[in-house]
Amino acid sequence: MCNIFETHAHYDDKAFDEDREQILEKLPEQGVCAVITAGADLKSSAAAVEIAEKYPYIYAAIGVHPENITEDFDIKFLAKLENFIKNNKKIVAIGEIGLDYHFRNDNKHIQKEIFLKQIELANKYNFPILVHDREAHHDTMEILKKFIPKGIVHCFSGSVEMAKEVVKLGMYLGIGGVVTFKNAKTIVDVVHEMPLEVMVLETDAPYMAPVPLRGKRCDSSMIKYTAEKIAKIKNIDVQKVYDITKSNAMKLFKIG
Repeated sequence: MCNIFETHAHYDDKAFDEDREQILEKLPEQGVCAVITAGADLKSSAAAVEIAEKYPYIYAAIGVHPENITEDFDIKFLAKLENFIKNNKKIVAIGEIGLDYHFRNDNKHIQKEIFLKQIELANKYNFPILVHDREAHHDTMEILKKFIPKGIVHCFSGSVEMAKEVVKLGMYLGIGGVVTFKNAKTIVDVVHEMPLEVMVLETDAPYMAPVPLRGKRCDSSMIKYTAEKIAKIKNIDVQKVYDITKSNAMKLFKIG
């Protein structure tokens, strides 16, 4: 196992407070060559930057997650994100940003406004974005088609048809542990139909651990189960999955 590029984790999460250093020191020994640790608000974005500064193989994404957006959200957050960018070279993306109509469907207007502003910030600095899209496929695609950013639709949950639309925009599909779940039909169809050249691997650690570790705290070493499932679906060698998805991620984030 080698060449694992983890494109989406949250190593600032409190779930790692007791053993964060031990985990992050061991990941390279487990075949993980690079990790993008993503922020979800200003505090966690600052923490992501701090982690990235400490470990050579870790890079940061900064941004505000839609679940953390309120009606009176302070627009000054944009200047603070931009200040992070100007003062840290380990930042390689804006994320996790997007729309979430599962937990919050009463503030769609402000979610879309903040999403748009963060895309504009990403485009200003030629950064890719990490897109959160939960039960908001239509509005997400409408915005992506308008602004045409680079990036990844994280934890892709749309149809094959939507996957094709995402790829037409030049974006990547984030494939994580969900593909290993027993009732995961749609994402299995997407992996079967779409080429590896449009996919990247992710975990969303500490969340969404793959089968056979579902329910446990997730970390980047568990990507191997997702990669093995993809290899099985596509009837190819798992090393090819690692190699191509790593190449995709390195190109997107301009690493290496």
